[in-house]
Amino acid sequence: MRPRLLDLFCGAGGAAVGYHRAGFDIVGVDIASQPNYPFEFVQMDALLAFSGQFSPRQFDAIHASPPCQAYSHVRKAVWKDRVHPDLVDPVRELLEATGLPYVMENVVGAPLRAPVLICGSMFDPALDVKRHRLFEANWPLQPPMWPCRHKLWYPRFAANRSRRSGFASVVSVYGHGGGLNKEIGLWRQAMEIDWMTKAELSESIPPAYTELIGHQLLQHIGMLVPANEETDG
Repeated sequence: MRPRLLDLFCGAGGAAVGYHRAGFDIVGVDIASQPNYPFEFVQMDALLAFSGQFSPRQFDAIHASPPCQAYSHVRKAVWKDRVHPDLVDPVRELLEATGLPYVMENVVGAPLRAPVLICGSMFDPALDVKRHRLFEANWPLQPPMWPCRHKLWYPRFAANRSRRSGFASVVSVYGHGGGLNKEIGLWRQAMEIDWMTKAELSESIPPAYTELIGHQLLQHIGMLVPANEETDG
């Protein structure tokens, strides 16, 4: 039997797909409709998930990605006139109250506790995306073996991409894109996500991040999944 993970603030499922590839069955929760979410989905306020809809006993672990706009470095430029909720502390309280192993993800600048930084250049082979994200866990999460290598490996990224002449940098996925970085095909290729809209991509993380985390989480909870079940579907 595959372990179950509750995916709070799930968006369109970038994190969920990584955990599923690692060996989890997933249930997603988001306050907004998510028609492209690839697993079981419940539309509701994630902060109320354990107020009747779910019990911690139904799951083996939890992932949460609360909205990042309150902490994003582009907030001053793009959202400077808007007020965004600071949800890290209340989400942490919710997660801790369950007693389950958890992972909370957010942008650089968010007030996470002893977070692990992951970016696309830490993988081997490296991803073509420059997307730093922080991960807090209440268990001993380890980062990838490589540090961030965007500056060191810039020529490799440029050489390995079959894109039009003159486009020679990793892809930054945020906002609505611009210039040579505006094509949704580039975003999907860089993130290794082929089922999302552009708006969904801008709020997601590459599944590779949580696949890495998911394998460690399985070891932590002692529920290793047979190799022939890890990538079913």
